[in-house]
Amino acid sequence: MARLKELYQNEIVDALIKKFGYKNIMEVPKLDKIVINMGVGEAKENAKVLDSAVRDLEIITGQKAVTTRAKKSVANFKIREGMPIGCKVTLRGEKMYEFADRLINLALPRVRDFRGVNPNAFDGRGNYALGIKEQLIFPEIEYDKVDKVRGMDIIFVTTAKTDEEARELLTLFNMPFQK
Repeated sequence: MARLKELYQNEIVDALIKKFGYKNIMEVPKLDKIVINMGVGEAKENAKVLDSAVRDLEIITGQKAVTTRAKKSVANFKIREGMPIGCKVTLRGEKMYEFADRLINLALPRVRDFRGVNPNAFDGRGNYALGIKEQLIFPEIEYDKVDKVRGMDIIFVTTAKTDEEARELLTLFNMPFQK
């Protein structure tokens, strides 16, 4: 299933070396990790909501999710320090490539009115952030068992030094950027 990893090791490295003229193979940017974060604001009233979000995230990624807690108390949001307010998963290695493959080839094409992902969502250091409005685009999620439609943030962390290198790397992974 790790078709993307084999593709990376063969064609993508060659294409990046050809385009950017790297002298050393270790200079070639690679995908370091993918972090999927799901903020669940309504978890402060109902703890069961967070449990279902964690379950959804674990089904999507195939890895145990960690609950995230509030770092500071915010009176306007009625949040106290230490309250559980979301969940996240960090994918590396084989699972990372498998998730990237499923996201790019299965999930993103299922988004309604999909014209491509924003090509400007790079952070200046070669990392790419992508927001998804609903977890239903993943084929693993059964529509009948979903209590509420939730969004998530997916961050692709690369070893690229610049946004241009990271954009080229993700383009070679077939990431559908808007034209």
